Amino acid sequence: MTKQDIQPQFESAAASPQSALARTKDLIYKYGLLVVLAAMIAYFSYAQPFFGSFINAMFILQAASIVAVIGLGCTVSMTVGGFDLSVGSAMSLAVMASAGAMVIFDLSGPAAILIGLACGLAVGLFNTFLIVVARIPDLVATLATLFLVNGMTLLGVGGQSVAEGMSVDGVAATGRFSPVFKWLGSGSLLGIHASVVVAGLVFVFVFVLLNYTRWGRAFYAVGGNPIAAAAAGIRVARCRMAAYIISGCLAAIAGMMLAARSNRGDVNVGDAYLLHAVSAALVGFAVLGANRPNALGTLTGAVFVAALINGLTMFNFPYYAQTFVQGLLLVVALLMSYMLGPKKRG
Repeated sequence: MTKQDIQPQFESAAASPQSALARTKDLIYKYGLLVVLAAMIAYFSYAQPFFGSFINAMFILQAASIVAVIGLGCTVSMTVGGFDLSVGSAMSLAVMASAGAMVIFDLSGPAAILIGLACGLAVGLFNTFLIVVARIPDLVATLATLFLVNGMTLLGVGGQSVAEGMSVDGVAATGRFSPVFKWLGSGSLLGIHASVVVAGLVFVFVFVLLNYTRWGRAFYAVGGNPIAAAAAGIRVARCRMAAYIISGCLAAIAGMMLAARSNRGDVNVGDAYLLHAVSAALVGFAVLGANRPNALGTLTGAVFVAALINGLTMFNFPYYAQTFVQGLLLVVALLMSYMLGPKKRG
């Protein structure tokens, strides 16, 4: 056997461990988070049989539905290279406006829904003005919008929540939450909770938009390299405008779902949901090795967070430690996405 015949064998033996390691990293990168989710559900179901019941599954999906809707809005803004920090304030504004329209002004449910959507649209348009027209960086612009809209919401209702029978200028409000509006929070369709149905429809819309339309391809192109996208004939300003309008409107839908569930409008209720939505969207980066904002990943992240909190609550895990666990989950997901992903993406 000549030296030329032996050399390839040594090279193959040396390359084999490296290729095996690469395949292992690729499997963890693509499916690691899903395996962790499956293992978590299996453990919780074994330790607490009620966790794996259909009833509890519906509870988890209901909890995940609002986070999923507002998180999908964040996802759309991320695809164009932005980051919408104002979704929580848009959600709060829609909550207070739609609740106030019915309770204080005695308007119908459909009218209240349109008013809530108009609030989300207005927030999206204002973000567009700051980002596209005034050329203010996304994070700074949407942070300013967050404070401005929250302050405006507080001023509009005098800092008080909106509920049936509340006092307005010393007189009890006579309006009531419309049954049409209440359906968003307590209704059902074919045995599935209405909020889950709405979240499913929103997911289908965003998934199809981002994966099967020219707009979706344009969004990703703008987020990847806006200069190259503009050179390719893509209207960057129009794409960014559309993304922030969609983000604002989805935040408004999430807000109305929450108001319909609680039958009241609580001031600045959307602030807490901002963190949950951002977590869901970022955790989604690690689903199936996407390493970019995507609808399926965000939905999975929302379910993951909801299932985790549900399970921890069943085990009487301290509520004040749940935020730490969510942060730990986010760190693990980001490490999987950026350390195990292709180097060119990191």
